[in-house]
Amino acid sequence: MRVLVVEDDKKTASFIRKALQAEGCAVDVCGNGEDELAAALATPFDALVLDIMLPGRDGLSVLAQLRERKNVTPVLLLSARGEVNERVEGLNAGADDYLPKPFVIAELVARVRALVRRGADSKSTVLQFAGLALDTVAHEARRGETKIELTAREYRLLEFLLRHTGRICGRMSIIEKVWDYDFDPGTNLVDVYIRRLREKIDDGFEPKLLHTVRGIGYVLKEHE
Repeated sequence: MRVLVVEDDKKTASFIRKALQAEGCAVDVCGNGEDELAAALATPFDALVLDIMLPGRDGLSVLAQLRERKNVTPVLLLSARGEVNERVEGLNAGADDYLPKPFVIAELVARVRALVRRGADSKSTVLQFAGLALDTVAHEARRGETKIELTAREYRLLEFLLRHTGRICGRMSIIEKVWDYDFDPGTNLVDVYIRRLREKIDDGFEPKLLHTVRGIGYVLKEHE
């Protein structure tokens, strides 16, 4: 699962991020409504955890604009105020669930998982490109009729590349989205995993799909 957490309190955001990562989620965090809107429109997330009280544009107005733009990503609203009228307003704006603060982190994780399951029922769960397929529910990869065994990290790398098919993915963006690092560790970590993934999805198959763009990054495409 890829989840966007929108929370301006850094301690709370870090708490949520670590809990979701412990459950195997890839997590992005931003602290204001403008950044959240841009991120949600640019990246396909499986769920959003959205605080209502944000600096600048508040969470409800951002949510309303997302829905106006036909973005149907499941949204869990958070708020320190738990009045019924605020919950109703949030649900009317397009939220899928609501959790008042303070909350138990296990409940938040369970609610996010429930939202993702419901969202999966209404959209395709299989990412496909040129005979390569990744089932994001069963966590299974295939090239044609051949099943491909992937480690957890290889799976996340392939999912990231498939969600950006035809677009060059730089090393730093891969490090941020696949390893959740906000810095370059200065190793050949990405190169090693790209090589392993290429051996699994390309060796013995035509056409070759995973290409290196020297000095820039990597891309999934059918031709050089």
